[in-house]
This record gives sequence, C-alpha cells and structure tokens, in this order.
Amino acid sequence: MSEETTDARADPRGGARTVVSSLRAVAPPAAREGVAAHARMGEPPDRAGAVSLTDRCLTRDGRPWFPVMGEYHFSRDRADRWEEELLVMKAGGVGVVATYLIWSVHEERRGALRWDGDRDVRRFLALAARHGLLVVLRVGPWVHGEARHGGFPDWLQALDVRHRTNDPRYQELVRSWFAAVAGQVGEFLRTDATPDAPVVGIQADNELYDDPEHLAWLRAAAEEAGLVAPLWTATAWGGARLPEDLLPIYAGYPDGFWAEADEGWPDFGRTHYAFSTVRDDLTVGADLRTSAAVPRPQDERFPWVTCELGAGMVPAYHRRPLVDPEDVAALALVKLGSGSAWQGYYLFHGGTQVVGETGSLQESQATGYPNDLPALDYDYGAPVGAHGQLREHYHLLRQQHLFLERAGASLLGSAVVVAPAADGAPRWSYRGTPRGGHLFLNHHQPAAEPLPDLPGVQLRVELDDGDVVLPSRPVTLRSGVCAVWPVRQPMGGLAAVSGTVQPVTEVATAEGPLVVVAATRGVPVELVLEGVAPDEVSGARVLSSGGGRTAVAVDGAPGPDRVVRAAGTTVVVLDPRTAARTWRGEVGGVDTALVWDEGLLLDAGRLRLRTSRPEQRLLACPPLARPGPGLTPLGAGPGVFSAYAVPGPEPLGEQPTLTVLRAATAPAPRRTGGPADRASAPRPEDLAGAALVRVDLPAVDVPAGDLGGGAGDRLLLTLDWVGDVATASVDGVGVADQFWHGRPWDVPVEPGQREVHVTALPLDPASAVFLDPRVRPGGSEPVLEVRSARLVRSRLVDAAS
Repeated sequence: MSEETTDARADPRGGARTVVSSLRAVAPPAAREGVAAHARMGEPPDRAGAVSLTDRCLTRDGRPWFPVMGEYHFSRDRADRWEEELLVMKAGGVGVVATYLIWSVHEERRGALRWDGDRDVRRFLALAARHGLLVVLRVGPWVHGEARHGGFPDWLQALDVRHRTNDPRYQELVRSWFAAVAGQVGEFLRTDATPDAPVVGIQADNELYDDPEHLAWLRAAAEEAGLVAPLWTATAWGGARLPEDLLPIYAGYPDGFWAEADEGWPDFGRTHYAFSTVRDDLTVGADLRTSAAVPRPQDERFPWVTCELGAGMVPAYHRRPLVDPEDVAALALVKLGSGSAWQGYYLFHGGTQVVGETGSLQESQATGYPNDLPALDYDYGAPVGAHGQLREHYHLLRQQHLFLERAGASLLGSAVVVAPAADGAPRWSYRGTPRGGHLFLNHHQPAAEPLPDLPGVQLRVELDDGDVVLPSRPVTLRSGVCAVWPVRQPMGGLAAVSGTVQPVTEVATAEGPLVVVAATRGVPVELVLEGVAPDEVSGARVLSSGGGRTAVAVDGAPGPDRVVRAAGTTVVVLDPRTAARTWRGEVGGVDTALVWDEGLLLDAGRLRLRTSRPEQRLLACPPLARPGPGLTPLGAGPGVFSAYAVPGPEPLGEQPTLTVLRAATAPAPRRTGGPADRASAPRPEDLAGAALVRVDLPAVDVPAGDLGGGAGDRLLLTLDWVGDVATASVDGVGVADQFWHGRPWDVPVEPGQREVHVTALPLDPASAVFLDPRVRPGGSEPVLEVRSARLVRSRLVDAAS
C-alpha cells in the first residue's frame, strides 16, 4: 500500500508547496522452497559453499547471497593483463565475472581449435579461482556480443543447416563445440570433488526469444558433454519464451546504438530511471528480432537477476550515444530499489575486437547486421576501459557495491514498495520490512531529458512502531541526485539509524566501530539515532529528542574530517566525491577503510596502488601496520584517518607532438545499407580523402611488473579530436579505431614505440548519424580537428602488506 499527499504548507526553502510522499511498509512474503529442485539447479546443501536459489534470492552456504557480476571478455584483452584486470574488478566490488566463449575466436578454421595466448580460457579461469572470483560462462554457440555472425565461425554460418534450431545437422556441430569447451574448463566446474571451483553458472545461446525446446536441448547437450553448474541461465528480455529449467536474466540500458539515428532519447531509456517491479525490457536487441516482442507474465518462481545493466554503450556508425557515469550509477541504483537480487553489468571491462586470419570479429552491415560497428573498438565506455582505464562510474558503482556488502542480505529479505508515478512527485521506493529497511531515491535522468529541481520534498515511511520522515524539513531535491538512505538500520554499535546519508562501509577499529556514510548533494545531513541520549553524541547539533530517538544535524562541509561520535561508534560523513573514492579491504590482515583517488589492488592482504600523478595522498583507518617502502607516513590525517604520501611515476620530459602529413579533402560519401537501411561506415576507398597525422612519442623507460608478465608501468595515448571515424596504426598495423562520439580516444602504446599514425575522416554535419547534442558540431561545413595528444604513464606502487 502506498499513498502520496500534497498539502499547502509553505516550503521554508522557497517552494510554494510541500510534497509529502508517503509509503507504508509491508511484510515480505515467505520465500518459497523447492525452486531449485523444480528447475534442476543448485548444489547439495551439505556441500561446502553450496549455491542454490529460492524465488526471492540466491543462497550460498544456506544464507542469502546478493551477487555483483561484471562482464569481461578474456579473448578481447591481453592475457598478460588478465590478472591485474581481475583484481581491479574485484576491488570494484565485483565477485562474479561473466565471460563469453566466442566460437569463431577458438575455431576460425574448421577443426583447428585454438586455446593458446589470449584464447586460453583455462588460464583465465585459474586466475579467477586464485583470487576468489566466481564465473558465469556464456558458452554460445551463438553469443551475439557484437561479434560477426553472433560468434558463429564463417564456415559454420555458410553451412546449409538451420542455425539455432533442433536441426540434427546443427545439433551435431554444437555437440562438438560443447565437447571442446568441456575439455578446457572441466577442472573449473563445481562437483563434489571440486566444491570451490569458480564456475557457478552457464548460459547456452543468447537472446533466443521463441524456441524454448531448442534452449532446453542446449542445456541437455551441454550437460551430456560434461558442462555442469549450479545455475543455468537464459536471457529473458523481449518477452522470451524459456523452458522451465532456465533462470531468466534481464537487462536495462540507458541508451542503445540499436535505436534509429533520428530518435532522441529512446523510450526504453526512460523506463530505467523510474522505480518499477517490472523486470523485462522488450526493446533490448530489437534490431535482431524477426517478430514483434510480446510481453509475458513474469516468472515469479525465480528471483530478479540482471546480467546486462548497461555500464556504458558502444557506438554504431549510425547512432553514437554518449552515456555519462552518473547515468550508469542512477540506473543501477534504480534496479536495487526496484527489487534486483543480482546486479550484473555489461560491460564492466571493455575490450578490443579480436583480429584473426579472416579479419576482425567486427559485426557490420556486410555480415548481414543492421548496424556497422567499429572494427576494433569494443571499449564500451565501460567502468574499466579496454586498456585498464578507471572511469568515474567505476567509483560510483563501487560505492553501491560496498553498500551491498553490508546490506545485501537484508535487501533480499525485504518487500519492495514503489511510490506511484506522478508529475512533480519524487521518484522513490522503500525496500524493507515494517520494522526498517532502506529508502531509494532517484532524481537523475540523462542529459537528453534532465529532471528539474523539485522543491518542497519530504519523504515518509510508515512503519509498525512509528513513521520515519526524512528530512525533518522539506528540501529542494536537486536535479541529478540519487541516493539510498537508511531507515532504522543498525550501523556499527548503533541499534537503529535513519538519516539523509548513504551508507558506504564499516570497519572495526581498536577505538570501536567506524561507519562511513556519504552526504546527499543539496540535502542537509541529518541522523536519527535510536537508543542514544543527546549527551552521548558529539560532532553534531541536536534537533530533537524524545521517545528513545535523538535527531541530530551535522553542520559544516562533509569530508574526511567531519566526524560524529555516538555511543562508542564513530561516523565519518564524506562528501559525495570522496565517498566514491572510498575502498574497503584486508590490508596485512586488518580490515581497513581507504581513501584513494585512482586504482588499487588488494591481494591476500597486499595493497598496491596505481598512480599516474607526481604525488598523491592515501588515507587509511586503521593506520597501515606495514607501509610499503614507497610510502611516506605523514602522521595523523583528517579526522580518524592516517595519511601517507604516495610517489607517482617520473614525469615525462616531453609530450607527444602532432604533424599533419596529409590534410583531409572530403568526408566519406553518404551511404545506407543493411536490413534496416541505416547509415553505413566509410569504405576503404573513402580513405583517399582522409587526413594522415603522425604522432611522435617521447622515449619512455618502462620497468616490468610482477602480474602475469604485464608491465608495472603502463602507457596510454589520449587524443582529443573531432571528426567522423579514425584509425591508429603502429608500423602499419592497426591498434585502435573510433567512431567519434564526443569522448577522448585512448590508444594503447608500448615501450619503445615512437610513432603512431592516425588516419581520420571529417564529419559531414548533414549525414544521417546521431550524435549527442552536447557534442555535435554546429555549422554546415565538414569538421575534422586533431587537437592534442597526451601520453599518460601510470605505475603500480607497493603500499602495504
């Protein structure tokens, strides 16, 4: 039950009216047993670490388990980088890695299977296992993933068989593929003999909407080949018809390259910024459908599992979305507040299309696809870029994942109540019980349709033993704000806390529990502490006291030095940016909260920091017992933290220079093609009109590192340019390309490389190509500018052990 009321009280902050939105908490239904047995999933309950499921959630060792999964395609990255990148994902809060086994990568020539180098799935799974990461294998045979023919090898695509059906000729080919996969991954599958093996889930095929019999056969054939797992999943979006023994998994994207070029922000994007318990998005992958999507009743036997929450977006030639980090974070938070029981991101780590004997894995109109995709670029604007770059949404999502470490199990035992949609009303939900829970609030939409400031907002959760109203006085909700607030939740040694702050993490210290929370932009920081007397609180101003509750306001700018102490618990109230730079993990055997701006790795108690700046400051609480030789202790830092100076790599003596070897003469001719008649990417003959620019790189000495043979130092060339399409080559070999869409272009370079050649075509402003209005050039003349080049060098520093 929910209600929303509006009264005529004056808003003390300037609004004409106050909107008091109320939700009544309800008791969650009891979890239904027998789901795992009915779906032939799960592990024996007496097996250590047993994974199973109810209709509400996944369980592990019999306890509710809220997984966070990130997609990372091992074959689209360098094998010598895998270990560091897996540790980066783990530090970002990812506990399950999803990855494709792309058939055409491993059997480009029929009968010539390859599992070497960057194709070595055995090595990838061994690294995941070493670092405590679980894995979901998406084994195909058809995977899509913007791969040519959906990952079918060219020889298979050309055969006269009915692909993706129970045609016996196709089935025999699939059996052969499954047997080959099983031969590589068998030791990493969970059995009584290997209960700690990493593979917890398998998905066969992808985005098959209308053939449940074939999907059922695929699972049976995979199991017959020896592929076993506790969970068997199938993509369920688009109203897919699935057999009863596959776990439906869902998607949600902020924008999509599959929409038309003349479409603004697609309608499907809007649905993902409003709380709703509807799981399906009928439009994902719609460009590949041969029939209209038909909505189907949700299968309430299973928990709400997501595998493709859009953590970015790859550009197609005709449509090039520009997804902001805040778009990704808000979408993910909305799914949490709507009832998600498993957060899965696509992609969490970007990649580069594989180039084999028959060319790039690129999906294009030439291969029968509606859209032209880049030949190499599969960076996706992901939280972790194709070359290990950490983007802002990596930090924003990590903040949510730290919250899930503490609160995930309680969310799974909760009911979801969603505020009714209405113009001028706040978008929020309550996920909890009549005794307490969490309030989820989203007032963010992408730049195409930002939400205006909303004055006079106050939210009320009606509980069995009294209402919780946040904040204490109406406020103007700022455009772009999204947050989760506690409602009568335990924090540290405090029995029940409500407030206008987002829980981040907690650690135990010798002085008592440390709780880290984040302020909400534009909202006064308020805490309601239950069972705490006013004289037990310091660092905050008492607003009211009575009925066993003390309400306090925290004045002053939030930050590491904004400390509230109450009944033996220390609460640090951080500003939003610093909260997004907060980490938690075991350092030298001690649970530690850290504040660090760039990336870090935590591995068996060892802390390493990736840094690209001359000197930075690391904050830690408790203090590091054994700081690394590269760190300089600075003593007491702000608030409860100790501070350390961290040296960066030696400054580069010079930056790259640009030399125009050939000016552009004309943009590519306008063409359309493919089954949807969309704008086509330039052809090789169009490059006669392209510019050629030489980028001269300074000499850089890069020492080797200790992770999988990869470099401890890394180099990345960032180009600021405006145009249509560009390719970068070294010694005549293409290393990167980009369809320009407003984001700087990161090009990987190696030690000893001194020249990069860039070939670029001008943008025709009249072409039928979608570009974000924020970046689309004005005027009527073709545009091409290669404005600047910057070489960034980063280093891993041993910080503590």
